[in-house]
Amino acid sequence: MRKLFLSLLVVTSSIISFSQSLNRPKLIVGIVIDQMRWDYLYRYYDRYAANGGFKRMLNQGHSCENTFIPYTPTVTAPGHASIYTGSVPAIHGITGNFWWENNKGQSLYCTEDPTVKNVGAGSEEESQSPRNMLATTIGDELRLATNFRGKVFGVALKDRGGILPAGHNANAAYWYDGRSGNFISSTYYMKDLPTWVKEFNGKKLVDGYYNQGWNTLYPINTYIQSNKDDNKYESKGIGTVFPYDLKKFIGKNYVAVLTTPHGNTLTSEFAKAILTNEKLGTDSETDLLAISYSSPDYIGHGFGPNSIEQEDDFLRLDKELGDLLDFFDAKVGKDQYVVFLSADHGVSQVPEYMSENKLPASKINPDVLKTELNAKLAQQFGKQNLVVSSMNYQYSINLPLIDSAKLDKEAIIDAIVSYVSWQPGVARVFPIEKIGDIPLNSKLKEMFVNGYFPRRCGQVQVMMEPHWIESFGITGTTHGAWNPYDSHIPLLWYGWGIKPGKTNREVYMTDIAATLAAMLHIQMPSGCVGKPITEVMK
Repeated sequence: MRKLFLSLLVVTSSIISFSQSLNRPKLIVGIVIDQMRWDYLYRYYDRYAANGGFKRMLNQGHSCENTFIPYTPTVTAPGHASIYTGSVPAIHGITGNFWWENNKGQSLYCTEDPTVKNVGAGSEEESQSPRNMLATTIGDELRLATNFRGKVFGVALKDRGGILPAGHNANAAYWYDGRSGNFISSTYYMKDLPTWVKEFNGKKLVDGYYNQGWNTLYPINTYIQSNKDDNKYESKGIGTVFPYDLKKFIGKNYVAVLTTPHGNTLTSEFAKAILTNEKLGTDSETDLLAISYSSPDYIGHGFGPNSIEQEDDFLRLDKELGDLLDFFDAKVGKDQYVVFLSADHGVSQVPEYMSENKLPASKINPDVLKTELNAKLAQQFGKQNLVVSSMNYQYSINLPLIDSAKLDKEAIIDAIVSYVSWQPGVARVFPIEKIGDIPLNSKLKEMFVNGYFPRRCGQVQVMMEPHWIESFGITGTTHGAWNPYDSHIPLLWYGWGIKPGKTNREVYMTDIAATLAAMLHIQMPSGCVGKPITEVMK
């Protein structure tokens, strides 16, 4: 009898242990903040609310303090794709927001898909899908692991910010249409918008936000972490200085909201509507909601990281995130969901601001340089437009023309390298296929190689000096380089199964999907090169 009891105890313990090992949260929430440098966590820390999002996640969750992007260019589409695939552009194929497609001889947008149409935009012109992304996402693997019972949704103001994180088999991805002021989708996902989306759009929340305007959350003289309010190198698109009167945009301009914190509020409200109407986190299957906040990128490009506008944006976003966590607590249950928060890239300081403070920085216009370069090549090789693209800090050459004219491809590449290498602000120029022979720091080599997908990349790689940026105008700033200000990003974990604390070893955005796969006991995405960050898990 004793032996039988012991046997039953062993079997029962094994069953309990097995069921616990497959315990999963009700909901995964991925939050990507478009253009968030890691230092924003601490630059504004004293001003974040105690019940806000950033301080709550820092103090009650786990922070990976040294999280980096392992490739270039550090821009939006590759960032979102890499977080959710656990991969790099060399594998998942999203090499930029736009790229030159060598096989087709044309520029392509990362999510453009001529086989699908807009849904909800008031027109049926060509729309977007994730088809250009060549690897699965963690959401795709969750769908496969649950035999498609687990639900996956993505939302952002930017199409690429909603589509790429949601993956190939998402229930839906939604993004904002600035012409109509509506959240829309495409026929890749559905034939018509759900009734609840139409009702949400019918509220015209943006007009209400415009009526509120945009003033600083606190007295403007308390924004001591920022430069003065009015600068010649700040964008004047929505106005000049605080307070911004937005009433002039009501019913006329639904794009202006992107460059205000109201864009974050709009995104949060739609994310809440997805969770409520699609009943995420309400059954035994784990669901995934991918949220990307696009407005910090629009504000950062226009005003720079040292502006009052961006400081106010993050103080307000902190409150948005706190409200969102409260909403998840109420709807899904405290400790029943896990959140990760990261960014797709950082940003460089505005070069003019740096120069005013005796710090090295400047701008280069790639289009002007491309024109000059083509003129030089035409003199040397007798053909016009031998350089067809200067995107993503790369030069793409006109391969069909070179082929038909029987020109020396290597000689043309060498001529490009020779000319560009002497331009102000250029640190290195080299044929990307010969990177193994270039005397270059090993970390930088790896980043350039990780970003190289042959048919979607140029033949010549350019590396700028620190804080030199590609720019087409006289205001604002950008990102895209290997440097820490562009590649050092936050990574916070919070909620179900998360061990509070901090990790200071270097980890990468590609480790996020691998960590989620380990938590959920499911397969990693098909192109995943990341590793689980074991320190974050209980």
